[in-house]
Amino acid sequence: MGRTGLIGISLFTLLVVIGTAGADDISITVYNSNLGVVHETRVLEFEKGDGNVSFTDVPSQIDPTSVGFELVDPGKSVAILEQNYAYDLVSPEKIYSKYVDRKIDLFDETGNMFSGTLLSFSGGAFVLQGDNGRVQTIRTEQVVNANFPDLPEGLITRPTLFWLYSSDFSGQADCKVSYQTAGIDWTAEYVGILSEDEKKLNLTGWSSINNRSGATYKEATLKLIAGDIHRAPEARTRPRGMLDEAVMLKAAAPGFEEKEIFEYHMYTLPRKATIADNEIKQISLFEPASTDVKKEYYYQPEINNKKVKVSVEFVNSKTSGLGIPLPAGRARIFKADDDGSMILLGEDKIDHTPRDEEVKLTIGYAFDISTEEKITGYDKISPQVEERRYEIELRNHKKENVTINVEKRLYGDWDITQSSHKYNVKDANTITFDVSVNSNAGQTIKFTVRTSR
Repeated sequence: MGRTGLIGISLFTLLVVIGTAGADDISITVYNSNLGVVHETRVLEFEKGDGNVSFTDVPSQIDPTSVGFELVDPGKSVAILEQNYAYDLVSPEKIYSKYVDRKIDLFDETGNMFSGTLLSFSGGAFVLQGDNGRVQTIRTEQVVNANFPDLPEGLITRPTLFWLYSSDFSGQADCKVSYQTAGIDWTAEYVGILSEDEKKLNLTGWSSINNRSGATYKEATLKLIAGDIHRAPEARTRPRGMLDEAVMLKAAAPGFEEKEIFEYHMYTLPRKATIADNEIKQISLFEPASTDVKKEYYYQPEINNKKVKVSVEFVNSKTSGLGIPLPAGRARIFKADDDGSMILLGEDKIDHTPRDEEVKLTIGYAFDISTEEKITGYDKISPQVEERRYEIELRNHKKENVTINVEKRLYGDWDITQSSHKYNVKDANTITFDVSVNSNAGQTIKFTVRTSR
């Protein structure tokens, strides 16, 4: 068996990666936690004995400690002895800084040349010393061109892995390379269209892949992982992008094949895809589905004393029309106007939701329902016991009757000594009232709470 050089800790056994320009074969697995795992097969040239080879076109946000390497042919042997990750890319500022104490030629817009040894490049000016020892200062805005004899050592045009290797053969070989990169993640985006009677929701799901990793992955096998993987804390924080543009796409054929893997769900695209750097790519997650929904009204006086929250709720089950794993993401809910135009009703976040679990989407606040909670009385029965009398007014100005779920938070060791309406105990600190309020009418809930300390 040939030797395999393994650098750092590879995620090769977990899932695969994406490809870049120049790769013979590439695949990528993207997580929704600023992580991509890339696996490439490339043809590299080796010389027998010790030598050096460069592995180019890697992401600028690669984690060099995660690189894994092996040969496809087990009859050959290449061991990686040392790795250096170079990312000091060429830029005018870096070239000038590397040319301090070296001779350069600068030109202004009229063609005048300023020649000499560069002593300093800072503060918006060049400081040159001529062959006669004379020192002159040239403002940077005067310079339109510069000549450099060569590219300074240490600067490269693109991020590169440099490997020192030991090989038992000379020639080309297929090499498998895997690595992790930050700067790429994905999120689910849902578009729901509410029916006219507001009892059905047509739902489509999209994957939005945001690539800021510093590399383009051409014709790659693409996999997405939905789930929360545990990662060791990093010594430094890597930048994360935010996806905040509005989207509303038409329904399309299913883009991914879904299956369970370990404690996660994996979505595999059955065709190759190119994921360009600084691009957000959207691919359909599943076929459009229609599910039964119900509209609910919630009043939580501790959160908002004057407004009633509106939500749409459904069970993610086959019987209701769905029954598919829903990755975490943003859901936008629309409804068609009489002329067919789509009106945005609101949006909310969906957490990772397995089959047969309930989904509740907060859409907004009811315009035509008014509420108010007030304390109408207070008695201190003893140093440790006190009573408060509450009134909650619910006023319905809508054309139809509504049921409002009132959720009241209580604290300490409490007891309801009197109540005008039936209530339910949701948990140790919460009671709820389900109150029907007729059109253009109102209801007042009155209750007394005795609290012990």
